[in-house]
Amino acid sequence: MDQSILLEQLGQVAASEAGGIFRDYLRGAVRCMLAEVMAAEVEELTGPKYHPTDDRTHRRAGSAGGQVLYEGRGETIKRPRVRRVNEDGTTKEVQLETYLAAQEPSELQAAIVRCLAAGTSSREVSAVYPDSPQTSRSNVSRLWAKVGAAKVSELRNRDIASQDWLVLMLDGIRLSREETAIAAIGITWGGKKHVLDFELGSSENYEVCRDLLTRIKSRGFQTEGRLLAVTDGSAALKKAVLEHFHDAVVQRCLVHKERNLRARLSKRDWGELARLFKRLREVQGGRAACEVLAELGRFLATKNAAALASLHEAGEDLIALHKLEVPSTLHTSLLSTNVIENSYRNVRRKLGRVTRFRAETDQSSRWLAYALDEAEKGFRRIQGHAGLKHLKAALARPSQSSSGASASPPVAALPPSSPTPPKTPD
Repeated sequence: MDQSILLEQLGQVAASEAGGIFRDYLRGAVRCMLAEVMAAEVEELTGPKYHPTDDRTHRRAGSAGGQVLYEGRGETIKRPRVRRVNEDGTTKEVQLETYLAAQEPSELQAAIVRCLAAGTSSREVSAVYPDSPQTSRSNVSRLWAKVGAAKVSELRNRDIASQDWLVLMLDGIRLSREETAIAAIGITWGGKKHVLDFELGSSENYEVCRDLLTRIKSRGFQTEGRLLAVTDGSAALKKAVLEHFHDAVVQRCLVHKERNLRARLSKRDWGELARLFKRLREVQGGRAACEVLAELGRFLATKNAAALASLHEAGEDLIALHKLEVPSTLHTSLLSTNVIENSYRNVRRKLGRVTRFRAETDQSSRWLAYALDEAEKGFRRIQGHAGLKHLKAALARPSQSSSGASASPPVAALPPSSPTPPKTPD
C-alpha cells in the first residue's frame, strides 16, 4: 500500500478504524523494508541476480518460509536462502544476519518480564502476545527463571566496598509459612539508600542473620567509625550485629515497639500511648529521651504488667539514637525501620500474586531479588540527611563503655516489672 492509497483510506473511515489501518500499513512497510535489506545482504554475498561472479563462494538457494518479530508478534515472511560452497564441493546453508536480527527476542522478552512483574501469569502472557512461540507457558517460565537468577547475581555482586556506610537496617518479611527473608539496607553518610542483600530461612533466627551479615561483610561492607544498626527488635538480629560489629549502636524500631505495646493495652489507652511515643520521636538528646521513657514506664505500670515487661525488655535500645546527641531531624528516618518497611510494601505488591513458593528451588530468591530491585528504583535520600554529618561525628567518638563516661543518665526511673517477664521479641 503506497502513501496515496493510505491517505485515501484514512479519509474514508471513522477515527476508531483509522488506527487499525495505519498499524497494518506500518506492518506492511516493515515487511517490505526487511525484504529489501535481506535482498541486499544476499546480493553482497552472491553478486547480482542472474549475473554471479566466478570467484563467489556463496550461491543463491531459492527461498523458504520464516518468521520474524514485530511489536512482540510473530510475522510470517518469505526469506531468501544462501548456501556456502566448501573446498570439497559440499555446500552449507548460511544464516543471514538481517534475518537473525529480525528474530532477536530481547524486546519481546523485556515486554514479557514487564507483564509478569505487573501481575500477568505465565499462562496469560500468550494472550497478550499471541502468534509467538516465545510466549508459551514453558518458555515464559524459563525466561522468568533466567531473569530472576540474573537479578540475584547482580545484587550480590555489586560493589559495596567503595561506599562510605553509616547505617545498616535489618528487617524480616514472611514469604510463606515455611520461609522468611531478612533483608539489609545500607545508608551512606550522604543519605542514599541501597539494598545490600537478603537471606532466606524458616524464621528470623540467629544463623540466618549471621549468614547474611557474614556475606555482606565479606563483600567489603565497612564503616569508618561505629555502625548505627536499626533493627525490628529481634534478639537474633541484635546478637548477629554485635558479633560482626562489636561496638555498633543498636537502635530498636519504635514503630515495632509501639505496635507491640498497643496489642497489650485496652483501646482506651492507645491515645496516650501514641502521644508518649510521638514525644519520644520529637525530643532531642539523651536526657530528654530518658525522661519520656520513664514517663512511658510509669504509664504502663498502671495499665498492664506484660506491656511494662516488654518496655523493660527493650530498655535503652529505644533511645540509642537520642543518646548520640544528634539533630532530631534524623529521627523520622532512623528511629524505625520504616525505610525498609516501605520497600517491603512494594515487595508485597510484587509477590502478592505468588500462591506458593517452592522451597526446594531458588524461586523465592529470584522473586525477592527482582522485587527489591524494583523497590530500590524509587529510593530517595532519607529525610534530614543534612544532619548525617553530626551522626558521623558522633559515631566516630569512642563508645561510652570504652571511655568510661556517660553522655546521658541510664533509664533508672522505670517502675520494676514482674519477676518473670514474658519474652517479647518486639
